[in-house]
Amino acid sequence: MKILLYCPDNGVTKNFMPHLWMFLLQSLTPPQHEVALIDGNTQPMSDADLVRYALERKIGLVGIGAMTRMIAKAYRVADALRAAGVRVVMGGPHVTETPDEALGDAAVGRLKETYAPVDAFGQERKPSLHNYPEIPWQSIDIDQFNRIPGFVRSIMHRFECGWETFHIIPIESGRGCPYGCDFCTVTGFFGDSIRFRSNQSIVDEMLRLKARAQRTRGKIAVFFVDDNFAINAKRTKALLRDIIAAGAQLSWVAQISANLLRDQELVDLIADSGGKWIFIGMESLDPANLASVNKNFNKPGQYAEVLERLARRHVYAITSFIFGLDNDSPGVAERTLTEMRDWPPVLPVFGQITPFPSTPLYARLEKEGRLTRPKHWLEFAPFRMAHTPLKMTIPEVQAEVRYAWANSYSPAATAGAIESIADEPVPYKISHLIARIFFRGIYFPPKGVWGWLKVIAQNRGSIFRIVRESFTQWNGAGAPLTFETGARPREECGSD
Repeated sequence: MKILLYCPDNGVTKNFMPHLWMFLLQSLTPPQHEVALIDGNTQPMSDADLVRYALERKIGLVGIGAMTRMIAKAYRVADALRAAGVRVVMGGPHVTETPDEALGDAAVGRLKETYAPVDAFGQERKPSLHNYPEIPWQSIDIDQFNRIPGFVRSIMHRFECGWETFHIIPIESGRGCPYGCDFCTVTGFFGDSIRFRSNQSIVDEMLRLKARAQRTRGKIAVFFVDDNFAINAKRTKALLRDIIAAGAQLSWVAQISANLLRDQELVDLIADSGGKWIFIGMESLDPANLASVNKNFNKPGQYAEVLERLARRHVYAITSFIFGLDNDSPGVAERTLTEMRDWPPVLPVFGQITPFPSTPLYARLEKEGRLTRPKHWLEFAPFRMAHTPLKMTIPEVQAEVRYAWANSYSPAATAGAIESIADEPVPYKISHLIARIFFRGIYFPPKGVWGWLKVIAQNRGSIFRIVRESFTQWNGAGAPLTFETGARPREECGSD
């Protein structure tokens, strides 16, 4: 049978890496079946185009996986496929939590209406990560996930710079989270018990990716998709030591809560194993806000110390903030930015609190009668709230989010960030500048080549400064610099 695994986009925001579930299911499918992958973020298709694709290739089954922000399009595509006589199954976090909403999309032919992970006694059973499927990264087709734009790729190829391809590849090392933050879907979906893969299976996967990057003259970075990569610090340290010992270092990013990053040994191992970016869910600078969403383990008074520790090892922090929490009031964006100005330069992201289905937050807001769009996922709108805040209006929260983005990624803010690391090595500055330009695009996405050229022109002062410094060092050293995605030389950090 020919099978298509499809991940829809939501028509607004774009994913910066492929979704792991497609590759896992492809690896688990018996070899007599042919499996094709399409990610709507990298291969945009209309509903009619996707139906035509399935019919022309005689696809017998389409598997659609979607998170909440994508689910409206997922339902629409599923209906179009079923109307054309193609069988459809649906999965992912949203369908898992609201299975009745998707029924009719999966109930076709011999398929069951729902598939639940329960044992013989009807108890929910989360899968173990032992005997984890091996994804053949050395041979799998990942061309659609190349993050280098086509017009830039041709220039890089002409000058043989070795960046004709750049892929961010998801790797899972563990599942589950015991913290149970009120707004988060993770504990409900993956469970509160932590299950880990073996260290060796992860090291082997990274070695396959590293070999592919070297063979294709491209660059590969890894995103550890665990919801808290260092939830068991002892185990994480052992894994990072094994990566270093095997020479499996690749530039990598992971999500780690701030309380765990107070461990200096852990931060040293992160840096030595290739860690370049750590996503930290700070959420708020207000302890009352953190308590209201069951995230008391975050201590705002310790944020600066944690960020300084990462910066000393040239590891970037991606700091996430949520506005519209119950104790927020107008001016929260500027209060947050004022605090951030005393930190090492970070890559901040901002959003508004969102009640996802089957979370404690959703249940509480529903009980309090504060939901303004109970089925907000069926009319997805980025940066638009779905409930009434206590001390602000919905338009005020949206204005605070926009203010924070605009003032964090303005040309002046970028110039200030580069100035604050004036004494750092040039490759470190280049990495930070490039990251800031791309992170700006999360909220203010450039449209086409001219959009990107406009962004470059707006930041020409920072770009010129770094270029000038690069050539000064190049002439003084008598040899070209090695521009890796970090500050340490290749032989020390084991970069790909």
